[in-house]
Amino acid sequence: MTVYLSYVLLGLSLAAPIGPINAAQMDRGIRYGFWHSYLTGVGAAIADGFYMLIVYAGVVRFIEVPIVQTFLWLFGAFVLLYSGIESLISIRGLEMGTNRKKEPLYKSFVSGFFMSLSNPLTILFWLGIYGSVLAKIAATSGRGQLVLYSLAIFSGLLIWDITMAALATGAKRFLTSVLLTAISVLSGLSLIGFGLYFGWQGIIALLSW
Repeated sequence: MTVYLSYVLLGLSLAAPIGPINAAQMDRGIRYGFWHSYLTGVGAAIADGFYMLIVYAGVVRFIEVPIVQTFLWLFGAFVLLYSGIESLISIRGLEMGTNRKKEPLYKSFVSGFFMSLSNPLTILFWLGIYGSVLAKIAATSGRGQLVLYSLAIFSGLLIWDITMAALATGAKRFLTSVLLTAISVLSGLSLIGFGLYFGWQGIIALLSW
């Protein structure tokens, strides 16, 4: 159970840094309400899930090779460290609109989906992070646990979507720049922590050749 929750935490850490998707969720939540904010995040999560499937289908057959496992650990460490540091140095760029024009719900979903899908770094992001997860689980567990922990990561993404939607609507009067900065700092530090762990595992794998 503890291991499962750690992967839910990984999903939360991946979703939490203040970036384009979270900024869009905040903007739509404040302007249109909870469901617009939530569906923006769900659209982005579906795009992430699509890339997770691609990585799973293309990498899982090769991840038991030691050199591949080492690469995935180290590349995952690089992506996580970069993402965490980027989160810490870019927390000043969040802007939230106050316009309250109406918008169909499906547009929020489509916007989030294509915002994530069209990001050229998304596939590299998931190749590094999810590939590292595949490498770790393949070395210690079976395919059933791989599916379970993948669902845990995806659950973390969806939990954060609900959190962001709630923050942008039900707690609007408490939504200050200080709170957003604190969330971004904590998520950035979490990503750096995971990155250091993946890097250490990569060094161990490299030395074991």
